[in-house]
Amino acid sequence: MTKGESIGGWEARRVALQEEVDARKGQAERNRMGQFATPPGLAADILRYAQGRLEGSESVRFIDPAIGTGAFYSALLATFPRSAIGAAVGYEIDPHYGAPAAELWSGSGRLDLRLADFTRAGPPPAAQQLNLLICNPPYVRHHHIPSQEKQRLKEAVRQAAGLELNGLSGLYCYFLLLCHPWMADGALAGWLIPSEFMDVNYGAAVKRYLLDRVTLHHVHRFDPNDVQFGDALVSSAVVWFSNRKPPPGHAVRFSYGGSLLSPRVERPVSAAVLLRSAKWTRYPLEEDRVAAAGAGPVLGDYFKIRRGIATGGNRFFILAAEEIERRGLPPELFRPILPSPRYLDTDEVAADAHGNPRLERRLFLLDCRWRAHEVRARQPRLWSYLEAGRAQGITEGHVCRHRTPWYAQERRAPAPFVCTYIGRNGTKRGRPFRFILNHSRATAANVYLMLYPKPPAAAILEGDPALTRRVWELLNGISTQALLGEGRVYGGGLHKLEPRELANVPVPEIAALLPGMAPPPEPRQRELFAAAPA
Repeated sequence: MTKGESIGGWEARRVALQEEVDARKGQAERNRMGQFATPPGLAADILRYAQGRLEGSESVRFIDPAIGTGAFYSALLATFPRSAIGAAVGYEIDPHYGAPAAELWSGSGRLDLRLADFTRAGPPPAAQQLNLLICNPPYVRHHHIPSQEKQRLKEAVRQAAGLELNGLSGLYCYFLLLCHPWMADGALAGWLIPSEFMDVNYGAAVKRYLLDRVTLHHVHRFDPNDVQFGDALVSSAVVWFSNRKPPPGHAVRFSYGGSLLSPRVERPVSAAVLLRSAKWTRYPLEEDRVAAAGAGPVLGDYFKIRRGIATGGNRFFILAAEEIERRGLPPELFRPILPSPRYLDTDEVAADAHGNPRLERRLFLLDCRWRAHEVRARQPRLWSYLEAGRAQGITEGHVCRHRTPWYAQERRAPAPFVCTYIGRNGTKRGRPFRFILNHSRATAANVYLMLYPKPPAAAILEGDPALTRRVWELLNGISTQALLGEGRVYGGGLHKLEPRELANVPVPEIAALLPGMAPPPEPRQRELFAAAPA
């Protein structure tokens, strides 16, 4: 660090550099590479927190495996006396950020910034292991990781941590586990990562690592409505642990909302409870809710829950009645389908004499199973429409490429109950999810979840409209907290429920209404390694 230059001056230069290089790269490319810069205030909070947890007077040996322009290194210099920093190492794979950062920090006198891929770097010998690891790893989703690269990363994780990562894991999971051999005994690690690992199946290996291999101290989850990254809708958490085995009877501090240093809510949660809990984001707001095998009725006991149809191109395959008539397309090759939730103003869909929904917006799904030569010979106007779709690239989509013929839809019978599966809390409706009573023969697209009563409940409900209505009322009476507790949340407060998550929602009221109508409950022990689907 040059004589007379203040820490604040260096940070101001770094922030200006960050804005400059971000602007030159463009948001689309940064999104693809998972490059979301840590806000300066949050970086400062994280290093102040680390200072409070480091033990003894040992000099700090710092590493940031995805350093970017050096937000955490800058906060390290601002937080710790220069004499306390024994070493500082940073890795940056992208020279667009790494080269100007190396130039910026070249005069700081401490940082060894390596323009290289951390995931390919070998760990140091024991004498050179680091005792403070702080990282905001790249947020790259699994589908942006090439298959061959994914296999390399999985093997590297097996070597580094002895764990097998799910193929749906984001790049941040690989970073976290690959860092294990870099840490000295007792080293402190702080990770700024998406909170989704706490709820999804691919996060099981990370949770196992946090409970078995290290001592997990604290998980702070930010309020999803308080987005930490202005250019990424992701719900964020800071995870703190030390590189030592957890002691017997260990409890983990969970906090939520506010800031890392001043959370809104916090409480300890037993590691034994976490081991059996598939969803960690319920803490600290909910009490421990670890169900014993087969205990307590849930929606999955009474309903088979399936996602609606993935059409392969809603704009092409779903047409209004007026457009079908205008184009002269054969109505017998279309079946009714519910409009998306934003266009469905009612929670009860009545039917006309033909079983079609009595709605202002009447939509129909093209579902033709004729072979191409049959369509061309029997329905020339439909053939022209299909050829226009081919020219638009509809056939190149993932769904259409994997079905024969490409314009035939999967079979999905109408369901008496459908549920919206994504939404925000605090909207004008007051709830993120809606249950809709469907009297029509309309199916639904994959913007809904479809609830099919299991036998014998199906037979009884079919002959009792009043009981069907009562079940619908009870579905809409399920508390928002019960639904949110089984789902997941993204940045900006966007909540989502997958079929298996909705199936886990407790429904004692329906059990009381339909005694003896559910099949024997399936085992539902909430094991860490049987978490909700990704």
